[in-house]
Amino acid sequence: MAPSTLTALAEEKTLQASFVRDEDERPKVAYNQFSNEIPVISLAGIDDVDGKRAEICKKIVEACEDWGVFQVVDHGVDTKLISEMTRLAREFFVLPAEEKLRFDMSGGKKGGFIVSSHLQGEAVKDWREIVTYFSYPLKTRDYSRWPDKPEGWIEVTKEYSDKLMGLACKLLEVLSEAMGLEKEALTKACVDMDQKVVVNFYPKCPEPDLTLGLKRHTDPGTITLLLQDQVGGLQATRDNGKTWITVQPVEGAFVVNLGDHGHYLSNGRFKNADHQAVVNSDCSRLSIATFQNPAPDATVYPLKIREGEKPILEEPITFAEMYRKKMSKDLELARLKKMAKEQQQLQEIEKSKLEAKPLEQILA
Repeated sequence: MAPSTLTALAEEKTLQASFVRDEDERPKVAYNQFSNEIPVISLAGIDDVDGKRAEICKKIVEACEDWGVFQVVDHGVDTKLISEMTRLAREFFVLPAEEKLRFDMSGGKKGGFIVSSHLQGEAVKDWREIVTYFSYPLKTRDYSRWPDKPEGWIEVTKEYSDKLMGLACKLLEVLSEAMGLEKEALTKACVDMDQKVVVNFYPKCPEPDLTLGLKRHTDPGTITLLLQDQVGGLQATRDNGKTWITVQPVEGAFVVNLGDHGHYLSNGRFKNADHQAVVNSDCSRLSIATFQNPAPDATVYPLKIREGEKPILEEPITFAEMYRKKMSKDLELARLKKMAKEQQQLQEIEKSKLEAKPLEQILA
């Protein structure tokens, strides 16, 4: 069972077993071994129809085809707002455990605080604390699940989520145009766009080489905008996990990850970013992920299939069905892996018992 908070565990000498990952899942690259392979794209001039827009769009499309990940600067989100959102988030995570646990979201509650993840049935826990805000559609906001400490965080989060909704829609316009569609096509495909803001706090870890802050995954939604501090820890792969790179933190930038929904709408042309987060024993790390998702009943199917291509989905499904299938598959793979590990351990026990027996007993 996961602890209520990670504050006390961060000071321990060894890692609790519930956080220890199998060897094949452990970090291969250090949190601060940075790579510059992920492009950093300035959005200055993106609204100039006859100006830089075409050049900016070309860079974004290339990044989506190559990695499914890129960073944006000059994005129009006020630096003061970013600083305030980051400051208030940090202040929340240093509050006493009882203050954080007033917003405990375990048991299926819609938003609040939790350790690791709200997903049920996880075999191994992630080394992180999170606060989740369900921020769009506006009519579904439940402010009773939004932490009221530190003072002012609710109002800042409202403004932050609104600004990031605008930025996400602007980026989706670019990808729509790249597919030869009207610029609202991807936003319209989301129907009533859903937004979830997840604030991740990764405390320093006693044995970071044995665990992950966030396990390897692709995001299920359309597009994700990640604000990260300068510590480092976000990693990406494009060869199915054979090699990993650590994304270079850029002050004030948003890392943009394309999700499964965006991947399917483009008929696989744009990659869904395969990524994870690693931790370290030196200092804590903070990141704020804003997930832009379609409505649960939105249709998931390629919006355009280029000549000579086949659709990557057999038939249209709803986003809710797509998400359920993804979660079920992930949990089943984890269950099978756990069973295989237990079977191997039993075989090793039997083998050691056999080796300990005298030869005459074995031959009897």
